[in-house]
Amino acid sequence: MQYSQIQRITGILLMLFSLGMLPAAAVGWYHHEQATQSFIIGFAITLTVGLLVWLPVRRQRNELRTRDGYLITVLFWLVLGLFGAIPLYLLELPDLSVADAVFESFSGLTTTGATVITGLDTLPRALLFYRQQLQWFGGMGIIVLAVAILPLLGVGGMQLYRAEMPGPLKDNKLTPRIAETAKVLWFIYTGLTLACAGAYWLAGMTLFDAIGHSFSTIAIGGFSTHDASIGYYNSPAIETICLLFMVLSGINFALHFTAWRYRSVRSYWQDPECRSYLLILLGLVVVCTLLLIGYRYYDPASALRYAAFQAVSIATTTGFTITDFSAWPSVLPFLLLYASFAGACAGSTGGGMKIIRVVLVFKQGVREIKRLLHTNGVFPVKLGQQPVGDRVVEAVWGFCSVYVFTFAVLFLLLLGTGLDFVTAFSALAACMNNLGPGLGDVTAHYGELSATVKWLLSFAMLLGRLEVFTLLVLLTPMFWRR
Repeated sequence: MQYSQIQRITGILLMLFSLGMLPAAAVGWYHHEQATQSFIIGFAITLTVGLLVWLPVRRQRNELRTRDGYLITVLFWLVLGLFGAIPLYLLELPDLSVADAVFESFSGLTTTGATVITGLDTLPRALLFYRQQLQWFGGMGIIVLAVAILPLLGVGGMQLYRAEMPGPLKDNKLTPRIAETAKVLWFIYTGLTLACAGAYWLAGMTLFDAIGHSFSTIAIGGFSTHDASIGYYNSPAIETICLLFMVLSGINFALHFTAWRYRSVRSYWQDPECRSYLLILLGLVVVCTLLLIGYRYYDPASALRYAAFQAVSIATTTGFTITDFSAWPSVLPFLLLYASFAGACAGSTGGGMKIIRVVLVFKQGVREIKRLLHTNGVFPVKLGQQPVGDRVVEAVWGFCSVYVFTFAVLFLLLLGTGLDFVTAFSALAACMNNLGPGLGDVTAHYGELSATVKWLLSFAMLLGRLEVFTLLVLLTPMFWRR
């Protein structure tokens, strides 16, 4: 393990992250808010610590190894979440505890969207902008942004990229060089953000709200500048724009790159994962609409409007709301919550286990049934027309097993704190799947939970964002052996 190199990179990344507090300070200065001081202090502390970490080892120029990449990724997300909480803790309004500030910071950076803050409509704009910006940085992963810069500083980035990117097929790159790949990803990411912000603005949002909501929409985060979320606007046009960009952001960004390069949208439907993703969303919308109509909860037009938005928002793990879906009849609240476990596509900004894993687990289950009937048969698992290697299938099975086991352990721990079954299950699902809104006591916000619960859920957010293995591998003795 090259600890000096790890220290050097962590210092660099921490200094880069400190710059992200300046836009919020600028917003506060423009609006003459006292919150400006908190963000300037947070910037100074983060920059100073990063500089002190970097200076002693600034001349190190060794190539990263795989283990180094995993440690840097986890260490930086942990440090980033903690330092991101500094300005939140320093703010006079809202008055947040350490657990609250860390929870809010991790929720933003992991694009979870769960919040402990209420009264958003009356809070400083600097704070509102900072929350939205945290999600935008976390959406693609600040380390993927950093690997576009690190080669200029003499650091290889492939190990960081493999640890950070979601999905089982992590070695698929859009361009031959990892730095170029990161630049392409951020080019697409920024382009979608600008398009989304422009559409929101034209639809009637203020420029401030349009920019802020475009950050959290493309990041599939779910933070809003209003307590009522997207429902604040009561605008079918804004909801349609939001729905469209949520769907786009839940698709593998490699497909966006392919569509842009070849000027064709055929690649979306030809991709098995994207096709399954779109069909699942369509199926959810149809089921929710029919049940809402059948229970006479809404008229048909309203049922379609609310079902389409909430089904896409929850299934893609965005977490925006335009109505209280937790009060919907029958199985609908839990159906949507279950959909968040599948989440969005691999290589997107969405959470959950990813659609490609769900597809592969289903196909593997079908194969096992066939093997029971034809013991000597050979039945390859295929994605489209391409067979999938057994190593990938095994990795998917392993991931799903560890995901479920980890969920079960954390669920028992939450029940042990005194939470009721529905609140504990939905809060953990919402945080581990990086979704945000839950059921029971966390339908509106997480502010009433105990500090112990908030720390556990912050850990669950980090597990979900790093897809479990990246974090858990550090807890194994084998990782630390030479």
